[in-house]
Amino acid sequence: MNMMENSKTKNIITAIALSLVLASCKAPMATVIKDEVKENIPQNFNQEEQQDANNNSGTTPWRQFFTDPNLVTLIETALKNNQELLITLQEIEIAKSGVLAKKGRLTPTVSAGIGAGLKKSGRYTSEGAGDATTEIEPGKEMPDPLGNFEAGLNASWEIDIWKKLRTEKESAVAHYLSTVEGKNFVLSNLIEEVADNYYELLALDNQLDIIQQYIKLQQRALEISKIQKEAAAATELAVKKFEAELAKSKASEYTIRQQITEKENEINALLGRYPQPIVRTKENFMSTIPPTVYTGIPSQLLANRPDIKQAELELKASKLDVEAARKEFYPSLEISATLGLEAFKPSYLVKLPESIAYNLVGELAGPLINKSAIKANFQTADAKQVQALYEYDKTILNAYLDVANLMSKVKNIDQYYQLKSQETKALDQSIDIANQLFRNSRADYLEVLLNQRDALDAKMELIEAKQKQLSTVVDIYKSLGGGWK
Repeated sequence: MNMMENSKTKNIITAIALSLVLASCKAPMATVIKDEVKENIPQNFNQEEQQDANNNSGTTPWRQFFTDPNLVTLIETALKNNQELLITLQEIEIAKSGVLAKKGRLTPTVSAGIGAGLKKSGRYTSEGAGDATTEIEPGKEMPDPLGNFEAGLNASWEIDIWKKLRTEKESAVAHYLSTVEGKNFVLSNLIEEVADNYYELLALDNQLDIIQQYIKLQQRALEISKIQKEAAAATELAVKKFEAELAKSKASEYTIRQQITEKENEINALLGRYPQPIVRTKENFMSTIPPTVYTGIPSQLLANRPDIKQAELELKASKLDVEAARKEFYPSLEISATLGLEAFKPSYLVKLPESIAYNLVGELAGPLINKSAIKANFQTADAKQVQALYEYDKTILNAYLDVANLMSKVKNIDQYYQLKSQETKALDQSIDIANQLFRNSRADYLEVLLNQRDALDAKMELIEAKQKQLSTVVDIYKSLGGGWK
């Protein structure tokens, strides 16, 4: 009867254990997400025009896209010294270490160690009484107190029966690859910033030349007004008006000089160096023709834009994180083992095989009660997965809108530049006519001043239009995914 009862008891315990393990295997389901933005991306950026998939400026290396040797030199310096880029490179190293850490969990952990201890058991305890009546060798009693010396290897290994550890490693790899794409996006932005600031600096140089030419023109007009005043052909008011306009122009000159200094330092900051002159050639700025940009088709953005690829890899990593968090609800199997030498005296450690000691344990355990921490971790991972999808969709949508807006801007800024060129030519002619009439006392000073002001404003705006024309081409090149190759 006792044997039958023991057998029943073991069966009951086994059944309870199996039911508890099975109960622990129940895991919640992750949110099913669908990427509609990616699936519904338009066929063209502009429905009125068909784009050629074989021509895409986003795949053009930046050294071929930018032809100004001074600009190329600046970009090369920025790629070596820019602090933000260097910080991003360290993020890649951190992510790479994360992959190695996850990979290490797939293999057993083995450690070596030595130890020493001393134990005194009470005489009137089962252990103390047993030791007192035990002989190590004939005629040699068990030492009291009892020493313990050991040396050996310890190993532990979590068997990846649910592939949870492999999933975590795949997630770390995806995150690592996303940091690489993040670096590429920083490269693309950096090249864009350097080029845009370089063109702005050239525009300021040309505006400074225009304001200096305008100052000379006003100085001549002031001299003529003084001569006419002496001849009673003009009044003191005309002289004062020309003096005021001249002072205003000189003040504008210093404002532009300060803007040039700040723009040079802004470029130096991007290049990761202290302030120094920026080597440049300003003479050919107004005759520079922007390169033609070919947009390709919208779906090519998914492969060309580093920020889209980064968001896609982060989405992949978040999905894997949800899968790994879900597998936390499953039982885990761990194996631990020890192998070494153990004795109560150091001299006995070398007595083999008596001093050999080993231990091997396998443990299958799963969460049963109070799963709140595991549930919270799963819910967090699930929410981050949905968040990563929204971030991915937002990145795709913004990329498409960037290109669509810049395509329109390129066309409009070209038309704007052509009209400003016509306006500048007409006003230059009007200045000559007004000055000639003023010298012949057939026009008053107000006509001369208004014509000069209009001509100055038009030339300044023409220079700004050229800068925007060049910068817009740079911006659309970056928006197409160019600049990092």
